[in-house]
Amino acid sequence: MRTPAFKKFMTLDWESIQPLYTQLEDIELNKESLDSWMEQWSDLRKLVDERYARLSLATELDTADEEKEKRYFDFLEHVYPSTQAADQGLKKKLLGSELTPQGMELALKKMQVEADLFCEENLPLLTEESKLGTKYSKILGAQTIQWQEEELTLVQVKSALLTTDRRVRKELWELLSQRQLEDREAINELWKKFMAVRGKLASNAGFPDYRAFRWQQQLRLDYSPKESRQFIDAVKEVAVPAATRVYNRYQSRLRIDQVRPWDLLDNQTTFSLPAIQAFKTEEEFITRVGNILNRLDPVLGDYFKSMQDKDLLDLMNRKGKGPGGFCTEFATLGVPFIFMNAVGRGSDLRVLFHESGHAFHVFELTDLPYHHQRRSGLEFAEVASIAMELLAEPYLSEDQGGFLSTEDAARTRLLNLEEKLLFWPYMAVVVAFQHWVYENHSLASNPDACDGKWSELIDFYMPGINWDGFEDVKMTGWHRKLHIHQEPFYYIEYGLASLGAFQIWENAQKDQGKALQQYRQALALGGTVSLPKLYSAAGANLSFDMDTLGSAVQLIEKTLTELETQLA
Repeated sequence: MRTPAFKKFMTLDWESIQPLYTQLEDIELNKESLDSWMEQWSDLRKLVDERYARLSLATELDTADEEKEKRYFDFLEHVYPSTQAADQGLKKKLLGSELTPQGMELALKKMQVEADLFCEENLPLLTEESKLGTKYSKILGAQTIQWQEEELTLVQVKSALLTTDRRVRKELWELLSQRQLEDREAINELWKKFMAVRGKLASNAGFPDYRAFRWQQQLRLDYSPKESRQFIDAVKEVAVPAATRVYNRYQSRLRIDQVRPWDLLDNQTTFSLPAIQAFKTEEEFITRVGNILNRLDPVLGDYFKSMQDKDLLDLMNRKGKGPGGFCTEFATLGVPFIFMNAVGRGSDLRVLFHESGHAFHVFELTDLPYHHQRRSGLEFAEVASIAMELLAEPYLSEDQGGFLSTEDAARTRLLNLEEKLLFWPYMAVVVAFQHWVYENHSLASNPDACDGKWSELIDFYMPGINWDGFEDVKMTGWHRKLHIHQEPFYYIEYGLASLGAFQIWENAQKDQGKALQQYRQALALGGTVSLPKLYSAAGANLSFDMDTLGSAVQLIEKTLTELETQLA
């Protein structure tokens, strides 16, 4: 069987694609035919995955383009569900053959989980869930405010918030928050639809609740909700007190009597005043980050340069662009694409280092023979990205071959370490909220109940911030966490991966060459070994306990003290 070129595949309807699956179904599977059959199936999956990736990306690059949205929705409704049903048939065929392609042991285990989870009734529901996610992005992408006779996107507002004038910060923050609250009812209505769809997904597949369904859908084979709760309990005991100390020091730095939401980025993270202007143009941004990555590791630098050469970077914020930042993959080419919303801040450097880590993961997987082997688990995928932030940042300063002054580089590193530490309590809010939502599905289908629970969790895990007078903004914070809406239960991965990344960073302080070698070797394993083995290959442990988290927090606080002394 010859698969069509991708350009042609982009135009095919299901009736034209179906024969490709039929041919694979008709092949007799035995030891002699197995490798060839797997290669053909792998090539077909790459075509489908890249079509999905490109159509979805197009809607994020321009949320106002109705034609791109129509093409994406047509694919979701009329092509993608049928490919997934046909792919399910091929999984059953391979599992039924009792043959194991080389290096596919873990992938087969995951296939069995997917086969057990598959339910024909859920295909249109999964399509509906994806469409709801796109509508959510569209709501956020359209949010702008008027400021000094200029229309600002929300990302640009966040940049404007980096001013030493606290009165201006508060005024901007209130305008931003008011604009977000204008969509409160629209997001609440979407939420009710999300919850209805997710309840049906779980019920149709025979699960008692959506969390149990989603845990399997995420292919979490190495830990359970119990370990998830153990980790957020450790965060409460170890990270929350440390985060409160960060807020207290920040309060002293700003010479303010209490930390208010407009004193933070995203109502959570410390920032530096005056703001660090890291670059002005996308070209300057790419060149500067590329130089740092090349100094860190020439192989990684070459990967990044190839993305620049092949136009695989869309980095700057603009009106109508979807929110956030991410790295996707064009599977037939084996290359990544990075999407983000940079505005020239020092924090944009961290985001690009982060997404570059995901991109390097894609490049390192190229030697795996089958597309099925590439999924390593989100808990390790985020190790690739967060570790890259930590490994690259020492090269920011001019005396290390970078482009920031010694002071600005130290400030950038301090802010990133503070952000990492402050993230764990916020992660605990997001994770605990979703445990509550899907343990109380009926109650949590009421947005008012969600408001109350979110507010309660903010007070529990993030007591260092004073929200007095702005309770409506505080309680609707879950509206602005896109993972809750678009990628449910995809958040603890960041916390676990951050802990793994800090272990790699600690190793690099002792022997950077060895740490980078282990990092790249672990990325190249893809989904061929379990999460604990991936972490071990990278020189770390997959941990949920208080002691391991405590060691990382201790290292962070020690480094923060050193940086603060340097900046004094």
